[in-house]
Amino acid sequence: MRILIDCDPGHDDVLAILLALAHPEKMTIQGITTVAGNSTVEHVTENILKVLDFIGVSIPVAMGCARPIRREPEPQPMAHGESGMDGPVLPAAKSKADQRHAVVFLQEEIMRQSEPVTIVSLAPMTNLAMLLTTYPEIKPHIKQICMMGGSLHGGNILPRSEFNIYHDPEAAKIVFESGIPIIMSGLEVCAEAKTMLKDFEPLKHGGRVSRLAYELMDYYSGYARERGWDYTNVFDAVPVAQMIQPELFSGAQYRIDIETEGALCRGMTVAQPCEDSFPERCVTVLEHGDGIRFSELMLDALRILDQTQPD
Repeated sequence: MRILIDCDPGHDDVLAILLALAHPEKMTIQGITTVAGNSTVEHVTENILKVLDFIGVSIPVAMGCARPIRREPEPQPMAHGESGMDGPVLPAAKSKADQRHAVVFLQEEIMRQSEPVTIVSLAPMTNLAMLLTTYPEIKPHIKQICMMGGSLHGGNILPRSEFNIYHDPEAAKIVFESGIPIIMSGLEVCAEAKTMLKDFEPLKHGGRVSRLAYELMDYYSGYARERGWDYTNVFDAVPVAQMIQPELFSGAQYRIDIETEGALCRGMTVAQPCEDSFPERCVTVLEHGDGIRFSELMLDALRILDQTQPD
């Protein structure tokens, strides 16, 4: 499966990319695009370039939209720090981003493939919405969008809103109404596919990639430790895990509408059970995940990548 990853690295974005890299038999990353979300688009682009240089992997990276469609950006340093990936101290990136804007990059990369591609969306959907509105002819060439975002019942930035959708609800609305098949990993399944903090402790004595993952998790899990939790949620790894081992997850079909306004409801993903009269609006929403096996999948991926790295 050929995939394009749209992201805002982000500790969990990086862990999701590492998970994908460990399974070339399942997927090939054709390119990575970045968008403003966890931090500025400049910061998140530098973050992923530094990581790819550090692990010696060459994947084209294209920088995308610096702000939502009609709003100011709202980075959230509480979880990810000012850089979007505080914690690990990595050398400055030697690699450079592709000169093309992410929207142009996506259009050209998708159209040059012989078969429809899968887009993995781990961030606000600004780049994807701009792609679909600028190049509407692209739709038949996208097999599906596997995304992290939204929720059925709760929220993590407002009582009923998840951050990726909240940050650019107008963009999410365009994507969800596009008719492209979507597999949504919302807050509910991410809450079940959690990683125990104790499982990451041994990584600090592991190989090069494991030690990087430990440094990522050590910072990222600070929010959980402050609250006395013994686990954290690696949100962005969930859609990638579902693509690798779909049997770990279950869900149902819903029609998802995006609320774009409201001080309490901006970015809410309003879910209704699918009706036969609106099949083009049906989204597969993952609701349950096997947390133990998800954690094992993550840890196995790091061990696999360690074997490809000099210590």
